[in-house]
Amino acid sequence: MKLQRGFTLLALLSALCFAITPAWGVSKEMVQLQTQVQQLQEQMTAMQRGFDERMGVMNNLVERDSDAVNKVAAAVSALQLMLQKEQGDSSGHVDQLSGQIQSLNDSLDELKARLAKVSKQLEDMQSTQQSTAAQTAQQQAQQQAIAQAPPPDVLYQNALRDYNGAKYDLATQEFSDYIKFYPNTDLAGNCYYYLGEIQFHQGNYQQASQSYDQVMQNFPTGSKVASAQLKKGLSLIELGKKDDGVEELRRVIQRYPRSPEALQARERLRQLKVPSVGRSGE
Repeated sequence: MKLQRGFTLLALLSALCFAITPAWGVSKEMVQLQTQVQQLQEQMTAMQRGFDERMGVMNNLVERDSDAVNKVAAAVSALQLMLQKEQGDSSGHVDQLSGQIQSLNDSLDELKARLAKVSKQLEDMQSTQQSTAAQTAQQQAQQQAIAQAPPPDVLYQNALRDYNGAKYDLATQEFSDYIKFYPNTDLAGNCYYYLGEIQFHQGNYQQASQSYDQVMQNFPTGSKVASAQLKKGLSLIELGKKDDGVEELRRVIQRYPRSPEALQARERLRQLKVPSVGRSGE
């Protein structure tokens, strides 16, 4: 509508310009005005043409959308009818389906439990395999170290020589190596004892007491048991545990009454001004 009004206005202006021309003559300004009016008319014509084309396209699209909507509405109606029919037909199977679903859920729970059990077994097997592999590697490393270690007699004699020579650091290393490579021999008990002696000499009474304990607990039939118990008692006394140390010295006297260790125990108890036997033995 606006375009039609524009065309009408342009036509009136054109008529007015042509009507005035004979009376006043054609001037330069009038020619320019007529040219501009002509250009406006052409532009308005082009705009009208474009508008008509767009309107045609829009109408076509609207018609297509309307058809599509109608088709969708028809499809929805048909689907609703189908669903209503299927609901009516399947109402008798609901209980049966519910039972089947419950059975499937039970089976699924059972499978989950079995899977968890199998996973636990696999984890245990993997852990066992890793532990076995670690132990095997450790044993191989230990066997390799033993193969490279000096013979037990040579290693022990070297350690004893360095101990007697007051080379305590070297002797400590050698006694420790002997225990590491040959832990189950009788001389291993002697090595623990000499380690305790070095620690006692250096004032490490707590470590010395532990080394003497190794002799008494792991090598009870060894030749150093009496000496180890005597020195453990002396170590405890040095640590300020007088009552415990006195009990150890009394055990030395009781178990080895005629030994040199028993004489040393009695002398130390005399210095402490305590009896060599407890009240139960008096």
